[in-house]
Amino acid sequence: MEDFIINSQTISAGENKQIVLNSYELHTKTKIEIPVFVFRSKKKGPTLLLSAGMHGEETNGIEIIRKIITRDEIKNLNCGNVIAIPVINSVSFLFGSRDLPDGRDLNRCFPGNKNGSFGSRIAYDLMKHIVPLIDFGIDFHTGGAKISNSPQIRCVFEFPENVALAEKFSPPLIIDSSYREGTFRKEAAKKNKPILVYEGGESLRFDYTAINEGVNGCLRLMKSYHMINNDTPKNHSVKITKDTWIRAHTSGLFHMNRMNGSYVSKNDLLGVICNPFGDIEHKVLSTADGYIVGINNQPVVNQGDALIHIGMEG
Repeated sequence: MEDFIINSQTISAGENKQIVLNSYELHTKTKIEIPVFVFRSKKKGPTLLLSAGMHGEETNGIEIIRKIITRDEIKNLNCGNVIAIPVINSVSFLFGSRDLPDGRDLNRCFPGNKNGSFGSRIAYDLMKHIVPLIDFGIDFHTGGAKISNSPQIRCVFEFPENVALAEKFSPPLIIDSSYREGTFRKEAAKKNKPILVYEGGESLRFDYTAINEGVNGCLRLMKSYHMINNDTPKNHSVKITKDTWIRAHTSGLFHMNRMNGSYVSKNDLLGVICNPFGDIEHKVLSTADGYIVGINNQPVVNQGDALIHIGMEG
């Protein structure tokens, strides 16, 4: 088996090593490094990328990878390789922010430029040093500010290999999600390296259901390629092909009374919006048959705000 070389750092077959993707300098002369953990078996097999922290406030994915890289079976793979990057966007993680210091979204900076902005240089290094080594990957994200997503894998149903990977991961929900310009997922796909997006929980808040589903999905995926021995049971995965948002018809205090991920029927009562002075209550009803894939946890809402994300099968 050939050595892995990542930015002049060599990792041989059978070796586990922590390296640095690259070092970036801020305007204060502070050095920002991106740690990369590489686990290699001596036997041939696929190379899996696990990445998180593309946005600095998305802590659930960071915790998922932290749990994965501490496991003994990952340190002693039966075959293949794992490349794990717990925090891609180290500088935004320092500040607990979504965007980079210059206001850019790192996940819109791909494929990057070695002489470009801070985010563009990180994107360039990922595409140059990491993507050529992998066969497929999982990129971990959460919902946005105050949006809690039910554990889900997002992939493009048009490509059977994406769906097959998602089924091996076996999350509760598999959602058909088209590529977006400038994203890691789209640029890796151009290199025939499928990367699926896992979404679970909300930003800056641990969601242990989402964390456990993410860990178990990784273990199932690796077991399916004989990289590890593990008995994690599969979920029944529901494939979502359409979606809609239920919006607030009035302003007030929003109370949700259904669980994230649950199935609802059209016209089911999902919650209420109360006038803060106690005399008016508006019912929030489901507009479709489907699964709750995301909830706005903001208690104070304005008319027109997106409240509940419903995903529908076929």
